[in-house]
Amino acid sequence: MFVVCKEHIEIAIDQFVDEYEEAPDIYDLKEVRFSAWEPPATCERCANKPQFLVI
Repeated sequence: MFVVCKEHIEIAIDQFVDEYEEAPDIYDLKEVRFSAWEPPATCERCANKPQFLVI
């Protein structure tokens, strides 16, 4: 699972495919909420606000 900004979405997709050998599901964090999970305040790769959940 990766939580990233728009700038780093392609890197997260590539990394997911490399690790799991299948295409990920990508969710826009503006449209998806989970009751037991809050997204981190920043992208995993930089200080920008995360926009996507890659799972």
